[in-house]
Amino acid sequence: MAVVRVAFLIAGSALAVIPWRRIPGWVGPAILAGIAVAASVVPAGAARTAADNLANPIAFLLLAVPLAVLLDQSGFFASVAGLVGHTRHLAAGLWVLAALVTVVFNLDAAVVLLTPLYVRIAQRHGRDPVVFGFIPALLASLASSVLPVSNLTNLIAADRLELDAGDFIAHLALPTLAAVIVGGWIFVRAERGHGASVEQPDSVDDPVDPAALRVGFPVVAWLLIGFVVGERLGIPEWTVVAVALVGMMIRERDAPWRHVPYQAAVLAIGLGVLATAAARHLAVDRVLAIDGIPGELATVGIAGIGANAINNLPAVLVTLPAVEMHRERVWAVLIGVNLGPTLWVTGALSTLLWQATMRRLGHPISALRYARTAVRVGLPAVVAATTVHVALVLVARL
Repeated sequence: MAVVRVAFLIAGSALAVIPWRRIPGWVGPAILAGIAVAASVVPAGAARTAADNLANPIAFLLLAVPLAVLLDQSGFFASVAGLVGHTRHLAAGLWVLAALVTVVFNLDAAVVLLTPLYVRIAQRHGRDPVVFGFIPALLASLASSVLPVSNLTNLIAADRLELDAGDFIAHLALPTLAAVIVGGWIFVRAERGHGASVEQPDSVDDPVDPAALRVGFPVVAWLLIGFVVGERLGIPEWTVVAVALVGMMIRERDAPWRHVPYQAAVLAIGLGVLATAAARHLAVDRVLAIDGIPGELATVGIAGIGANAINNLPAVLVTLPAVEMHRERVWAVLIGVNLGPTLWVTGALSTLLWQATMRRLGHPISALRYARTAVRVGLPAVVAATTVHVALVLVARL
């Protein structure tokens, strides 16, 4: 049965990333999960565990993306981009903006909203739209470890291990900052060398709408305060987002149901069920049991490899049983499953969403094209984050 469960997980992960004509990526894993449960390949208890692990993260995802869409419709993101778009450091400013949006709204919302915006900004400023379009995809992984809400993997680990925002900031803020700075430095230097690629004699800047800023900044402040204070009061993150979403729907007089990412949610549930059943049959606990700094490095490595092999969501679910026995390794696991997907397009749902968005915008990006840019920027960033993490571990042991 162990081999069958692992085979189902591998097959589900493959179906999620292999392009099929007219068949969305979520269909295969969902069908396999249903078959596995019906045939008792996945025990009912494992399915319930997966549902418990994913309930809050999925609720957050389903609410956060529509909220971000309404903020985008209000002109908030375009106005914030306009604030930095008038400077000579356009790429650096957009890099910072994407990092902040990823931290507050989560990586999937950042990719869905900022990719079309950045492509438009690039075209209006006579820059390469593909180069600027890469920014949200790269930051979706590099900046998604600061808060529990920044990544579904964080929310799953936080719920399972009872971690709060203070824990994430204390252990992952500095490694994330190192990754963002190193990756940004490399990216901005490369972008400057690339130069302008599009002749735009009538270049038009994104306008800054003060009214949009007056609406958007309070919403962002509400979210940040709600995430930090709410968890201390036992209020889940999705509730904080729901309040903001209702307020924005009333103001905008719109309910953006068509933007609810139900496909990503179904994919996450399908892979989650398969991963939970296969978890205890994989020897992850042996890696996490390695002592000292070699164990930290091995954990980051195996988590990153696992994320790129089977996607980061099932990867974190596979490692959670071992993490419960080696709680100190949770931060190394999250660095691996969050930052590791920077290197390969199938490593996270966010990069798959980004790839589909770029294709829709008329700029299809192959896996090899993504890897050429991602490895050049992401690998040094991951090394920097891991180095800072190891330094923090050494300091804590003094």
